Amino acid sequence: MSTTILAIESSCDDTSAAVYAHPMVLSNCVANQETHRLYGGVVPEVASREHQKNIIPVVDLALKKAGVDKEQIDAIAFTRGPGLIGSLLVGVSFAKAFALSRNIPMIEVNHMQAHVLAHFAQPPYPTFPFLCLTVSGGHTQIVLVRDHLDMEVIGQSLDDAAGEAFDKTGKIIGLDYPAGPIIDRYAQKGSAIFSFPEPQIAGLNFSFSGLKTSILYFLKKEIKKNAGFIEENLNDICASVQARIVSILMNKLKLAAEQTGIREIAIAGGVSANSGLRKALEQTGNQLGWNTFIPAFEFCTDNAAMIAVAGYYKFLQEEFVGQDIAPLARWQL
Repeated sequence: MSTTILAIESSCDDTSAAVYAHPMVLSNCVANQETHRLYGGVVPEVASREHQKNIIPVVDLALKKAGVDKEQIDAIAFTRGPGLIGSLLVGVSFAKAFALSRNIPMIEVNHMQAHVLAHFAQPPYPTFPFLCLTVSGGHTQIVLVRDHLDMEVIGQSLDDAAGEAFDKTGKIIGLDYPAGPIIDRYAQKGSAIFSFPEPQIAGLNFSFSGLKTSILYFLKKEIKKNAGFIEENLNDICASVQARIVSILMNKLKLAAEQTGIREIAIAGGVSANSGLRKALEQTGNQLGWNTFIPAFEFCTDNAAMIAVAGYYKFLQEEFVGQDIAPLARWQL
């Protein structure tokens, strides 16, 4: 009988639980925290309190949807980090209690490693080695993946992540939080007619803080000439911002593929749900002969299914942790 993993994800503001029995994700449940929209960003204290409210109902729902009783769980995997320490603490504490009550092993999972392994939640699977552009609100990385548990970050952002660039730009132009999906929607109705500079960063690393500043100065200049500039050009502004962020990501990814000679190319993380990035990857893949892999939307954003998949491969290696484990706000892949 296949090993059955219960997984918990609570690194930021989404409480998620999943049940996985290789090779099937039996359930993947997520409770979102809409309250953060009122503040224009995630409030850590609010997030941790919401996790406390949500975690037991979400786990219960995941077990019921999977048709699995808690006595059938062989191990529990959980996000140890990186993330908000208060949010992580809720998930880690639940995992400890569940494991102790059932006398089953615990498996710590790096959130960023799990994003990469989301590609093994359902076929088709990439072939090793492959490159994975992992883009989220807190991280932007190019990862060389040699095996399920053998990964190396070969490029990363030196400042803001791509997701931050979307959200901070959204704040500048008056959009709700999270702004990334909203910019994507407006961009599909506009044209990239405004030009923003691409940071000249050597190698495979990224930088997005300068782009944010250039967008701010551009808008201030145009608003001086026309107070209604943003409202009148919102679709084109969003299309132009999105086009530049995507071009920054894709140019580095193309460079990484050229330097490594790898043609198996994947994207992961919350920003991989962006329609502009998904389209650019498909187009570039067709042009350069890549085999491209894009996760289903439910496996792009923070979710416990990816934690469960990572947990399964660590289970095979018997990489278990004890009750003295503590969450890590920062944890390098």
